[in-house]
Amino acid sequence: MSQIDEGEIRDELPSDLDPSQVTAPYLFPNNSRRKIPAVLYTLIGLGCLVLWQAAGEQAVLVNRGVAIAGVVLIVIGLYHWQGAWDLAFDEEHALGAAAEAVGFPAGHASAQLGWRGLRSRPTWRILLYSNETVPESRGLVMVDGVNGEIIDQFVEKNPEDWTGYLT
Repeated sequence: MSQIDEGEIRDELPSDLDPSQVTAPYLFPNNSRRKIPAVLYTLIGLGCLVLWQAAGEQAVLVNRGVAIAGVVLIVIGLYHWQGAWDLAFDEEHALGAAAEAVGFPAGHASAQLGWRGLRSRPTWRILLYSNETVPESRGLVMVDGVNGEIIDQFVEKNPEDWTGYLT
């Protein structure tokens, strides 16, 4: 076996991904940004329909396919518009609402944003553990990202064995 010279190792984390350089809290992107592509799709779709209408029956490059593309783009734009919910309830609010819902003081917790339903309504999925050295309880709470309503919750005694992690 050959020895590897430390000067040959060039694998390192790029500076823009270094977590120690983060100075501001992370701001989760808002779903309302979907309105920008929605407007673009709709305008391009309308442009396709206007172009198809103005070209007439004898046009070679502008045919019925341009009209179909215009209608499809408008439908996609409308779908994006209706799914552009304002994420008014951020992860901190959702963690607070979930901790209140489970009925025990929360220790470790994590938040994940998902979407539910055909309209892609933002929903926080919060996993919480009770605030003991070895957590006695855990809970999973789904919190609506638009109005903060508790959609569903599940609380149980912690079935995990944490004795190997105690020092």
